Amino acid sequence: LWLYEQAAPDMGLAAAGRAALAQDASTAASNPAGMTLLERDQVEGGLLGIFVTAKFDSDSTTYDGGDGGDAGSFVPAGSFSYVHGLSDDLKLGVTMGSNFGLGLDYGSQWSGRYYVQEGEIVVMGVNPNIGYRVNDWLSVGAGFSILYGELNQKVAVNNPLNNPDGQLKLDADDLGYGYNLGVLVEPSPKTRLGLTYRSKIDLEFDDAVSARNLSPALSAIIDLALGSNRKVDMELTVPQAVMFSIFHQLNDQWAIMGNIGWQDQSDFGKTGISLASSAGSNSVTADRNFHDTWHYAFGTQYRFAPQWLLSAGVAYDDSPVDDEDRTPDMPLDRQIRYATGLQYDLSEDVTVGAAYTFLDTGDAKIEIDGADYPLRGELVGDYSSNYVNFFNVNVIYRF
Repeated sequence: LWLYEQAAPDMGLAAAGRAALAQDASTAASNPAGMTLLERDQVEGGLLGIFVTAKFDSDSTTYDGGDGGDAGSFVPAGSFSYVHGLSDDLKLGVTMGSNFGLGLDYGSQWSGRYYVQEGEIVVMGVNPNIGYRVNDWLSVGAGFSILYGELNQKVAVNNPLNNPDGQLKLDADDLGYGYNLGVLVEPSPKTRLGLTYRSKIDLEFDDAVSARNLSPALSAIIDLALGSNRKVDMELTVPQAVMFSIFHQLNDQWAIMGNIGWQDQSDFGKTGISLASSAGSNSVTADRNFHDTWHYAFGTQYRFAPQWLLSAGVAYDDSPVDDEDRTPDMPLDRQIRYATGLQYDLSEDVTVGAAYTFLDTGDAKIEIDGADYPLRGELVGDYSSNYVNFFNVNVIYRF
């Protein structure tokens, strides 16, 4: 899942206008060119709470479980940004946080346990940036990313003759590297246009698959496929993305902003898998038939008192996968975000705030034909509850 939610004030806009806001140090993460608009050095950071609710209702399954599968959980997170001015026109910044990931835990007894029991992709990155004002109306920025990724997967194994389930587990991590570019154009003092590009980042997860409670026959098959060390290499790509944003200050109280974005999810959907055994090495690409996605957002800010700023926004991202290709380890559907936030200026140096986003991720219908996967079985249904609640608190300090 592409995460627009950070522990920053723009979460209250559903990220609308993100590449053009340039209102605080978090612009180092969203568009480094916007750092040139900050008059003083700044630190911005905060805490983020992510509450996932994902309840699967099965219409037809080969293997019934104790429940339909509730993959909900709580995930704590946070982000940090710092901007330092070398001069009025040249700024340096660094950010830490995550903008991509997904975590699910269905438990061990649900009807789709032979497809997934638990799955998690977690990334955390450090992104140094530089911004430079070319002239009165044009600023440019660039940076590079060092991304740490961790992959955890568990799946039940259908042992023959009604024996208790076995389990396969993979835990691996890797470092990946990428870059980002940004442009900020100011056609008038009240209007800003922002364009950003974030490169893809390749992650290679290389580790041994652990197994427990497998029948002797299945254990022998796995050893033949993977070798005695059961090593597997999986190559995943954090997709490249482009965002265009506009910000316009209507008057002293009201401002409006919006986004159009694109993400190369088709590249993320292709997973390279390498198996090494005594019989030789095999490499295949598992294509989940993902397609590229588009993002749209609109937001507004209202300063109803000198020290108070209210934000609201809505965003839409289309689904990266069709119903017939969707699997329960990545139940991604279209995404609609509703957000609001509030900022309060304690002084000229300190601003505190909070924001909330409700993410509706759709019913994510799954249609897996059991004839194609006899040991895993048929799995047909949708998610009666499939949403995420995000809460953040944030602080901006200027010096």
